[in-house]
Amino acid sequence: MIAAFLFIPVILPIASVSYSIVQWISGNDIVDDTKYGGTTAVRTMWHAEAAKMDGLSVDEIDAALLELKRQYPEATMFWVDGEGVTRRQLPPQSDIPAKWTPREAIRFMKASVGSDPYTVVAFLGKDNAGPGFMTLRMPRDILSPGSPIGAGTPYYIAFIFVMFAFFVAMSLLFFRHIRRRLLRLQSAMALQDEHGIPMPIGVRREDEIGALELAFNGMVVQLRDSRKRQAEEEELRKSLIANLSHDLRTPLTIMNGHLHQLQGERLSEHGRQSLSVMQAKSEGLGELIDNLLAYTLMTGGRYRLACEETDVMRLARESAAGWYPVWEREGLEVEVDLPHESMIWSVDRAAFQRMLDNLFQNVVRHAGNGGYIGLTLAERAGRTSLVVADRGNGMKAGSPGSGAGIGLAIVDYLAESMSGKPKAPRRERGFIFTSGPRRQGARNKAGAASERRPGFFLNEI
Repeated sequence: MIAAFLFIPVILPIASVSYSIVQWISGNDIVDDTKYGGTTAVRTMWHAEAAKMDGLSVDEIDAALLELKRQYPEATMFWVDGEGVTRRQLPPQSDIPAKWTPREAIRFMKASVGSDPYTVVAFLGKDNAGPGFMTLRMPRDILSPGSPIGAGTPYYIAFIFVMFAFFVAMSLLFFRHIRRRLLRLQSAMALQDEHGIPMPIGVRREDEIGALELAFNGMVVQLRDSRKRQAEEEELRKSLIANLSHDLRTPLTIMNGHLHQLQGERLSEHGRQSLSVMQAKSEGLGELIDNLLAYTLMTGGRYRLACEETDVMRLARESAAGWYPVWEREGLEVEVDLPHESMIWSVDRAAFQRMLDNLFQNVVRHAGNGGYIGLTLAERAGRTSLVVADRGNGMKAGSPGSGAGIGLAIVDYLAESMSGKPKAPRRERGFIFTSGPRRQGARNKAGAASERRPGFFLNEI
């Protein structure tokens, strides 16, 4: 960031000072004349020397070429006679063929145009019209005038551009490095163990991002400690509930036995009423113990379901018949409208029966002020659904006998386990329990038959 702020006010003065120093060291006087007078002078001289070769023998041409080599020691020379045979090379050159063809001569001349070294080809004889030719090649830096290093505005602009490109490259590398570390940190945060807790990150540098990684690792340690304590507390709670349920069942069984014996005794009207209340409370306490034990097994993953093809209409009718005397005793208006045809769903028979019992019991205990219970079929979202409805004040209103809600928690768990779908959100009044697959014969978008697995939902109305 400091380099970014100081780039313009620092780099420009440095570039100006550097340019001035280089100009002063290299000097401003440019030598106009080169050693051999430039390319034009060399070309004119070579053509003139080739014209002097008219009528000379091979040895005489070789001697003349040697003399020219002494005058131009930096140059390489060779000549070719009228038969296309290379005669003399000063010094020998590997790229010169011993025998020239018209094609090779044209290719050589074409490759020499504008190349380095500077190349001059001149035909031998008067007016340079002979069959043979001679060639001179000389480095261009000998024939070109020199100039001071860094001279001219283009060098200054190039220096500024190079410095700017260097700064941009360093900035890109810096931000790329930061981005890679942040992406690594993001990827590491997304890794989780079997409990959903992020994995710790290896800290490579003790900088700002390293401090962030250390803080993240500290959070991971705290989460793991919290998860461990929570697991220990959960296991202790489950063990306590299981032991408590077992310990309560024995005295409750003995108490129920004595209550049953009291039914055969001669009691006053007030005594019979008290006995009836004690029996009802004992039954409720037994159901609560059963629900506590079942819920503990469910949350611990030890409650196994065995789904099979079952006639749920028959189960619903049998359950309603068993609860009918209780509903009449509570003064509820009962509406059971179920078809006589079978309806086969893949459910666990005992779990489905427990769901119905818990819902019926919930209506009796907490929604009896509505004076109504219904068990019907309905079409909901394209599914044939079994509906248990009441007209009570709703879950949020509360009731004199309201408890911990274990019965409905068990219903939620069983519904989700048998359907593989999360429970629907609760609403305001009473509740509707719906379950069922899409109607047989219905088709999905792909044209395949709908599944027979039931979809359970627990809603309030």
